[in-house]
Parts: sequence; structure tokens; C-alpha cells
Amino acid sequence: MKFKMRTLLLIPFFALLLFTSCQDEVIDITPPDESEALVADSELTSFISSTSAKDGSADNIIDKASCLSVELPVTVVVNGLEIIVDSEDDFDVIETILKEFDDDEDNLEMVFPITIILSDYTEIVLNNREELEVLIAECGDENEEDDDIECIDFQYPISFSIYDTDFRVIDVIEIENDRALHKFIKRVKNAEVFASLDFPVTMVLADGTEIVVNNNEELESTIREAKDACDEDDDNDYGDDDFTKERLDEYLQICPWVVYEFERNNQDNTAEYKEYALNFKEDGVVVMRAREGDILTGTWSTRVTDRGALLKLEFDNLADFTLEWIVYDIEYGVIKLYEVGGNRIIMKKNCDVVIDITKERIESYLQECLWRVARLNVNGADNEKDYIGTPLKFYENNVVKIRVNGELVEGTYEIGVRNTGFILQITLEGRPDLQLEWLITFLESGLIKLENVNNQMILKRHCEGVDEDVNYINDVILSSVWDVALYEDGDVNKTENYFGYTIDFLDSGRIKVTDPNDGTIVGSWLAYRNEGLFLGMLFEDVEPFYALTHRWQIKEITQNRIELKDYNANGEIERILVLEQVEL
Repeated sequence: MKFKMRTLLLIPFFALLLFTSCQDEVIDITPPDESEALVADSELTSFISSTSAKDGSADNIIDKASCLSVELPVTVVVNGLEIIVDSEDDFDVIETILKEFDDDEDNLEMVFPITIILSDYTEIVLNNREELEVLIAECGDENEEDDDIECIDFQYPISFSIYDTDFRVIDVIEIENDRALHKFIKRVKNAEVFASLDFPVTMVLADGTEIVVNNNEELESTIREAKDACDEDDDNDYGDDDFTKERLDEYLQICPWVVYEFERNNQDNTAEYKEYALNFKEDGVVVMRAREGDILTGTWSTRVTDRGALLKLEFDNLADFTLEWIVYDIEYGVIKLYEVGGNRIIMKKNCDVVIDITKERIESYLQECLWRVARLNVNGADNEKDYIGTPLKFYENNVVKIRVNGELVEGTYEIGVRNTGFILQITLEGRPDLQLEWLITFLESGLIKLENVNNQMILKRHCEGVDEDVNYINDVILSSVWDVALYEDGDVNKTENYFGYTIDFLDSGRIKVTDPNDGTIVGSWLAYRNEGLFLGMLFEDVEPFYALTHRWQIKEITQNRIELKDYNANGEIERILVLEQVEL
């Protein structure tokens, strides 16, 4: 995905406008193009409304209606078994019970009262089955054409500029989800607000492909082309199992599939088979790459029966996979298989994974770009923090260099072959955590996973100069000297600890911090993309700056201000760091 950070800065730009409107300084502003304002009754406005509408098809197995959803948790009784459904994962359990026997009479009842959510996010409490049936009847039959668009989505957050009647910006609002967007567009359609969408905006297709649009015309065209380009799965079962043999065969052969969950005879074997990769070939041959790099060959075939679509796998030396599996769910990029008796496989599509690993291919990948140490666990301790901003570079002739504080430390590496598979041996003075013999367990063009008895390491590729947004971030960071304008750790404001310090980011990857007494603190930095844009900073163990050692997510960036945030595992903000340009 590529998007222009300059345009993304509309939010801080307008916020700055509003803040300074009461100041004496006059700022020249080029207003947005009036033609980009949303028209209440336009096709684009309708497209946005339909794209953000609530999709009710995910829970059709319990309510048999694609225009409404049942609010979870809800209690259902399936063939006499009471189940509390508190997440969509429980739909798998219901499907398994319903399909366990071919000759039984299936029955599912909900325990009332329940709350249902309509496509416009209206919530209604229902007290009995009769009230639910009235609403179901209004939804129409299975797979009937409806108003919601499910084949494309907005990537949030997005923002809108609000105008007065003279087309002056009076507010900027940020939208975080479909619900908020649908309600906001309803106000636009009712002519309650006059607004335009702040571009660029990233749209996500059903298969995960991301498309960046830069204006209303591109957005309207993109939604129009995508809105009917997938199966909305509006049938009244769970998952997408209403496919033909031809469609299933074609889908299996698109790309390799990687195992993410595996259960056999009620035994969870995920740890043993996770990241095994399967490549389904046209001639009925399936090639499997084990996590250690071993290649196994078997056969595959499909057929469609009254039980649904079946995938038969046969391996001479891998009994756990050898079974005729029911394909009980196909999501975009995910296939779920099961068979009665506690057998289950979840596989995810990965077009980049390498099935046939060779020494030459490993060397070629390593030498293409820099590599970040994204994870390093040694003897149970997470040590990746020590490698923030210090990428590795692998060269020909077995030379490897690590960039520390802007200086290259040289060592050696070797690709070898053991009985267990291919190994990467690194030798770097002063880096004992890396000086291990690593077994290569997973390889794709941008990712390498390594492990040995008690240790795991993940390397992620970082190619310099190819990402427009990272290039822009680098240009901004290198163009100025910075100070800490704000540092909040939880509810505690610690900004005063950094008064008088200046931060200089050097092109070599070195950070130079000058303290009020002309002392110097050094460190390393690297801006990169990883499902978002990040600034990694590693400072030597000197306070107060060592506390800022972290992979910070970049939330806003302008020529004179950088806002960074640290999130916990629940997506909550733990720390905020703001750097501002020093006036020299």
C-alpha cells in the first residue's frame, strides 16, 4: 500500500488552522476544491452509505436474514445443546453440530429476548420468535440483491472537512468505523452538513487488496467496479460453502496455503504443523513444505456431495493430513476444513511463501535489502528492543554488517544445510544474541523466521528508497533539528525532563542528542512500514532518553511537527511523544 503522507496531513493542517484563527498571525491557505464536496443525492454518497451499512449475513446460521444481525452474546439451543454465542467463532461450533450427522433433523432456537441490529445500525429489542419473523420477512430471500456493498471497505480512520455556507472549513471530524461513517453520511444525505472527504483514502477489496484513491471520481469508480466483484455469501448457512467443484479447484490453486490451526482426533497439533505450506497443483499433486524445510508430495482431489464440498488429501508419510475433509467455510484468503471426530484445519493464502527453498534463493533474498530484527527471543527473554533502528545488511562473500549508531559493524554469515533443514549462521562481535546457528523455518520474500532449541528470531525486509511515505518521513526528519515538545507516559506528563535537549537525526542512521550542558547522547533510528508507519529509536542507556527507546507509530507528521504514539496489546494509547522543529 502506498499513500501520500503530505495529503494525509490534512487533519493536523486544519486543526492548526482552527487553533491559529484566534492568533494575530495570518496564514495563507488554499481552500479545498469545492467540487469535492459530497452531494446529498449523488451516486457517490449512496455508494459510501451502502459500503458502510451493517452486513447482516455473518450470522445467517442463527437468524437466516442478511439485512439484520443479532447482538452478541446470545443463547441458542442447537439440537438440544445450549450454546452461549459470544463471538463469531462460535458459529463454527454451531455448524459442526448441525453437520455432524446426515440423517438427523436439525433444530436451532434462540433464547429471547434478543437485540437485533438493522443495516442502518438501529437496535431493536425483540421478545419472541414471532417478532423476529416479521423482520426476517422484510429482508427478502437468500442471495437476493440488496443495498449493502460487501466487496469493498474503507480503511479507517478517515476524516471529513465540514464547511459553512461560504465554503470555509469550520471543523474536521475523524471517522473510526462503519457505524460512525454510515450515521455521518445519513446527515449528509439529509443536507444537515456540508462536507468533503479528506484524501487520500485507502480502500480494501474482499481479497485484501488495498487501493489508494485521491479524489471523489476515483473513489466512485473504485466502488462501482468492486461492488459486485465477490460473493457476498447472503445464503442462510454459515460461511461460503455454496461453491462448485470448479470454483473450489481454482481457488485452491491460486497461491500456496499456510496452516494456522490444526486439530486431529480432538488433539490440538497446531504447534507441530503451524506454518506448514501446501501448494495445490493442476495435475492433482500437492506439494507440502514442512516448517524445517522438508518437502513432502501427495495428491489432492475434490468433489461436491450432499455433505458439501470435500477435499481429499493423501500423503504416504503424513497420516494426520490424510483424510477427506469437509470444506465448511471459505472466507477471503482463508479456507477451513473439518471432519467429525475432532478434526480441523485452518489455512491462509500466502502468495509470497516459498515452497522450494534452496541455498541460492535464501542468499538472494538476504542480499536484496536491509533486514530489521522484528523479534528476538533468547532463552525466554525478548531482546528485540536492543536492535531497534539497527538493521542488518547481507553482502556477497559471506559478509554481514549491522548499523549501530550510524556506524557499520562487520561480521560474517553462512548458509548451511543440516539434517533438519537450512541454517543461517551469523558471527558478529559483541552481538552474542545473534551468534547462533539458526534453523530457517519460514521464508517469503519479505520475511524470514528462524529458531533453534530455545530461541526465535524474525527478520523483516526493509528496502530503502522504494516507499514514498517512508521517503517523505526521512526527508522531514533529516531536514531539521528537533526537541521534545510533549512526552506523556500514561497520565503523567514528563515533558520537563527533556527541556533544553535537541535531537539531530543523521542520514547514517545515527541520532545525536545534545543536552543543555553540551553533553552528547547517541543512538540509532529507522523509519519503516509495518502495517502502519513507524519510527524506531534506540538510545544508549542514559536517562532521560533511554525511556524513549521504542518502535513508535507515526500518527501525524508535518515539516515542523511529528506526533508518535505507543499502543498496548488492546489498542489503547500508553504513551505520546511529540517532536517539534527547533528554530535555529
